[in-house]
Amino acid sequence: MTDGDTNLPPIERKLGLQIWSIENMKMVPVPEKAYGTFFEGDCYIVLHTKRTSRGSAVDLHYWIGKESSQDEQGAAAMYVTQLDSALRGSPVQHREVQGHESETFQSYFRNGIIYKKGGVASGFKHVETNMYNIKRLLHVKGKKHVSATEVPLSWDSFNKGDVFLLDLGKVLIQWNGPNCSIAEKSRGLALARSIRDSERGGRAQIGIIDKEKDCPDLMQIMKMVLGERRGELPEPTPDTKADELQKANVRLYHVYEKDDDLVVQEIATRPLTQDLLQHEDCYILDQGGFKIYVWRGKASSLEEKKAAFTRAVGFIQAKGYPSSTNVEVINDGAESAMFKQLFQRWTEKDETQGLGKVYTTGKIAKVEQVKFDTTQLHARPELAAEQRMVDDASGEVEVWRIEDLQMQPVNPKTYGQFYGGDCYLVLYTYQRSGRPHYVLYMWQGRHASVDEVTACALNAIELDKKHGDEAVQVRVTMGKEPAHFMAIFKGKLIIYEGGTSRAQKTMPEPAIRLFQVRGTDEMNTKATEVPARASSLNSNDVFLLATSQVCYLWCGKGCSGDEREMAKMVADIVSKRDKQTILEGQEPAEFWEALGGKAPYASEKRFQEQVTHYQPRLFECSNQTGRFIMTEVVGFCQEDLDEDDVMLLDTWEEIFLWLGKASNTYERNEAIASAKEYLKTHPAGRDLATPIILVKQGYEPLNFTGWFNAWDPYKWSDGRSYEEMKSSLGDVSALSEIKVDLNNISLNKKTLSMTNLAGSNTPPDYKSHFNHSDSNSYSNSSTHNNNSSSSLVHNGEGFYSREVLMNKAVDELPEGVDPTKKEYYLSDADFHDIFGKSKDEFYQMPKWKQQNEKKQCGLF
Repeated sequence: MTDGDTNLPPIERKLGLQIWSIENMKMVPVPEKAYGTFFEGDCYIVLHTKRTSRGSAVDLHYWIGKESSQDEQGAAAMYVTQLDSALRGSPVQHREVQGHESETFQSYFRNGIIYKKGGVASGFKHVETNMYNIKRLLHVKGKKHVSATEVPLSWDSFNKGDVFLLDLGKVLIQWNGPNCSIAEKSRGLALARSIRDSERGGRAQIGIIDKEKDCPDLMQIMKMVLGERRGELPEPTPDTKADELQKANVRLYHVYEKDDDLVVQEIATRPLTQDLLQHEDCYILDQGGFKIYVWRGKASSLEEKKAAFTRAVGFIQAKGYPSSTNVEVINDGAESAMFKQLFQRWTEKDETQGLGKVYTTGKIAKVEQVKFDTTQLHARPELAAEQRMVDDASGEVEVWRIEDLQMQPVNPKTYGQFYGGDCYLVLYTYQRSGRPHYVLYMWQGRHASVDEVTACALNAIELDKKHGDEAVQVRVTMGKEPAHFMAIFKGKLIIYEGGTSRAQKTMPEPAIRLFQVRGTDEMNTKATEVPARASSLNSNDVFLLATSQVCYLWCGKGCSGDEREMAKMVADIVSKRDKQTILEGQEPAEFWEALGGKAPYASEKRFQEQVTHYQPRLFECSNQTGRFIMTEVVGFCQEDLDEDDVMLLDTWEEIFLWLGKASNTYERNEAIASAKEYLKTHPAGRDLATPIILVKQGYEPLNFTGWFNAWDPYKWSDGRSYEEMKSSLGDVSALSEIKVDLNNISLNKKTLSMTNLAGSNTPPDYKSHFNHSDSNSYSNSSTHNNNSSSSLVHNGEGFYSREVLMNKAVDELPEGVDPTKKEYYLSDADFHDIFGKSKDEFYQMPKWKQQNEKKQCGLF
């Protein structure tokens, strides 16, 4: 693709990433093996194309290095405008400044971004494989999106809280600050491996320093390069991240020309509505100074469109925002998901199946539901997520009411009847993979006391503990019952506005009650009590009017036969009186009399509105600083769920909170408050009654996993911990000496311990941990010097007796023992005696079975 009026090089229409650097004002392609490396003195053009349900989505970025010239920056901006025209206005355009890149940009480089000193002017050559003549120090920052900046080769560059990579060509030494989290160490290691594999062709060794005193050999190399360290290391400088309150402060500005002047006029603040954007004009949307969007209407002038970036930068300067503020330029009809979610509702024409699936919503719109086939749900977890169903609702149900702040069992004959003055706990149990799974619903009545709502949450914690802390907890606000909750009551879900289901009722039940019944089958039907007056009626539904003499089934003109049948089933529960079916327009006088007289009600045909399917978003949550900070993970996958984090998955109709096993107690306890804060501060003015679902690592339901592509149910039992990643860097038995050429000084060292320095071979299996060939390197490791060395079996192979390993906490284990693989360190005889099988047989079992047996034997 070329453009006759431009200097654009030929550009392929292909999926994935294409990158060019600006050299002598020309676009020069960057070799793929150098993707993710950016020179600080340069500017780059980055084009990303991905397939979507509506065809493809194109993002076009220009990246500004902090040492780049004004001329290069101007050339990059010009090329972006030309590319946008050549691509017929389909891309979303982004202005990216080094160190302040958008989440979208960072998501392209999963192993991290490396900033290198220099640029075209310094005569650099792009990365070539097997380059060993290197001596540099990289400062690695970030848990989700990692960036590595080249810093001076000095101890002055270090701090206690970050990861640093000393790159010496054939050897990469990863130094982890004592205050680093596991996630930061893991991301640092991923970056080190990426450098080893892509830049060095896999021919470099990686050494890791977690505790300096345990790695004297590696520290000696560090000191030869950096000199002796003097004084204490400083604390890290905290990241400056926007909190949710700042992001919620959205303002929309109309940009237009008046008498040769450019006018920028504020026209609206949150919550914004789509009708504010007129096709003839351009607009600037300011998200609290965190991000600036420019929206270009289809019918706006060519000059206006071309001036988009200039106007955005001018706006940034006028507002006094940092010059690094992220800018996104969007074309009418090609809006990004992040832009759309800043509006209360975003509708589109001609939506297709898939991510842009047509479905109806709004106050009175109908959603077509189907009877679920369990096998289909398991085969297609994305369907479970889309329909918000854990299973086919055929499991066991138990219901308790909160009474005197305690749980009281509800009579199974009245299951499905919920009163607005009460709180209830509903435990749903279903079988999956041969074992029980639990969903615990906390239903909170609109008129329940604060004490009861609190007691409901506390009792839920106790009930969860009784079931091994495995339950998925769902907070349900009255009137906002999730699809699966409705389905488990098989069409008999009735919501009473007030009152209680307790035996000692303080208030008499109303003589006349009106219920709106909606649903077409047992899976999606709900009856909700509404005010007993004519204005509550709606021509599209069936209503039940219960009086002391009769129960009327009022059928609106727009209701279906299926809806009438479901209403008849509900009527038998609501009233024991005679049933009388009446059609709209043929009501007897007594009917209107019971409702207090005729009155206007909704009778127009339901408006079937097409609403864009909301793109789910994943965030890492943190509020330890006292400010609620969320870091988005764009293009997320299961790997992004870190064990030491609390993550929030927003699917618009539901909010999931995923609790990692190693997440800290403070953030776990504050998770629900964080989700409520997220809803409260959301720019689109979200419904605060949106269901909040608590999910624990290892016990994720289908309606959660379905949002992730290719979910691996065995990941948590088979997932590689940071320690395993370290040890799997390679088998070092072949490494007899390390030579690092430092200013023509050759360093000869003995073999380093397995977990400190490793090559790039395949991960060792359990046998290679203890085979004869590496028994020397193992016995020379720090384990041999441990006080527990007397517990070693006297065969020289590094095994421990069972007493040293069984029922021991991590800090009680001998140094060097991987706590996730305690059974590795048993002799063959002890292993067979404890497990009743050989190691070969044990490791052929599924991971979850291995874990269960390890738990039973005190080796988990």
